[in-house]
Amino acid sequence: MVTDGEVDTFTARAVAETVTDPELPMLTLADLGVLRDVRPSGDCGVLVTITPTYSGCPALTEMRSDLQRKLNEAGFDDVRIRTELSPPWSSSWISERGRRKLAEHGIHPPDDSAAGAAGIPGTAGGPVPLTLEPPRRSVSCPRCESTRTERTSEFSATACKALYRCLRCLEPFEYFKEI
Repeated sequence: MVTDGEVDTFTARAVAETVTDPELPMLTLADLGVLRDVRPSGDCGVLVTITPTYSGCPALTEMRSDLQRKLNEAGFDDVRIRTELSPPWSSSWISERGRRKLAEHGIHPPDDSAAGAAGIPGTAGGPVPLTLEPPRRSVSCPRCESTRTERTSEFSATACKALYRCLRCLEPFEYFKEI
C-alpha cells in the first residue's frame, strides 16, 4: 500500500502483526517475538525482518509465506522477508499477551525471569553451566497450578517445547522452554 509515493509502514506493521505462528496458532509472530521489524525498502517496498525460535525451525518457510501472502492481500506488492539470526531469538521476547495465551491453551510459558536464561535456578544474568543432562526446572501445571509435576519428555511436538505431567490432576501439558 503506497500513498503519495511512500509506503504506509504503520499499516504494514499492523498487517504483519496479525500473522499467526504455524506451530502455535494461538500466538501471532509478534506475540512470539519472531517479528522483529517492518520498514520501507527501496522505492515502494516493505522489508520484514524475522528471527525464528531456532535456526533449524521447520516452520520458517510457512512463516515467510504467510507474511508475504497477508501483506500482498493488504495491497503491499513489493514485500521482502529477511531472516536474521543474530542476535538469536530468546524466549524472553515472548510478550506478556503471548505468555497469557500459552497458559490459556495449556502450555506452561517459559519462566525467564525466575530461573535464569537457561532455566537453571541461580543463573540469571550469569554464566550458564554446560551439563549433559536436561535442565531441572520448577514447572507448575497450567490447569491446577500444582508444582508437583514431572517431565515425561524433553521434546514435544516441536523442539522448543517439553512434555510434562501434573502429579495432582494427572493432566499432561507442554512447557515452552526458555532459550
